[in-house]
Amino acid sequence: MKTILYIIFACLGATACQTSKIKSLSATEIMSKAHEAAGGDFWKRPQTLSMFGYGTFYQGKDTFHHEKHVMYRQFESQKRDAHKASGKVRIESYRDNQAIILLAYDGNHTYDQHGKQEKSEAVKRWASNFGYGVIRHVFDKGYQLDLFGTDHVHGFNTHTIKVTDPVGSETFFDIRRDTYEIVKVAFDTPRGWHHRLYSSFFQKPEYSWKQASKVELFYDNKKTNEIIWTDFHVNEKLPDSLFILDD
Repeated sequence: MKTILYIIFACLGATACQTSKIKSLSATEIMSKAHEAAGGDFWKRPQTLSMFGYGTFYQGKDTFHHEKHVMYRQFESQKRDAHKASGKVRIESYRDNQAIILLAYDGNHTYDQHGKQEKSEAVKRWASNFGYGVIRHVFDKGYQLDLFGTDHVHGFNTHTIKVTDPVGSETFFDIRRDTYEIVKVAFDTPRGWHHRLYSSFFQKPEYSWKQASKVELFYDNKKTNEIIWTDFHVNEKLPDSLFILDD
């Protein structure tokens, strides 16, 4: 009987120690583990990223399936403002073989199906979307990390980390407490409070890169769309012309 009680108390003690260790991790330690879990230095400083999949978009009571959704990114080497367009980006989304979304940023100008967008509108548009990429720069000069609290995302316990960039913008990331996967980003935008959920991670043999295959986007807690990524390529050369849409 004494032996059994000893084992029980020993197990409880070990669990308590482990829990205490989890709780005592600093924001820096948690973010370091998240970087490593995502793919380490290869994930932290990519040059380009090409992603391929499909999406579901919600507009009022209507639901639309886009059979093709593609994004190309050329990344910046530095980032001071989490929610300002940076690097280069192109997004294409097709429904019934017609381009519903054609959007590009060449580092200076934003384009859609109608050509160049007016700058003030473009700034608002990108500010409602840019945010996740700042997690790659959190250890750069001028950034601050704070352990904001804990939460649950898709039923998993998470650490919530507040990232303050050099210009004072705040972005919140949730990191799973068991796998250290990055499962949520949240920030304020001109369109409302925005958050994205990341799940169903997968990898390719040639990359030390863990990619979420499912991304759910919400504004003011209303789900606007869901993207399923089925494939991706890292550091393939992308021509500058890709990020310019003709008038």
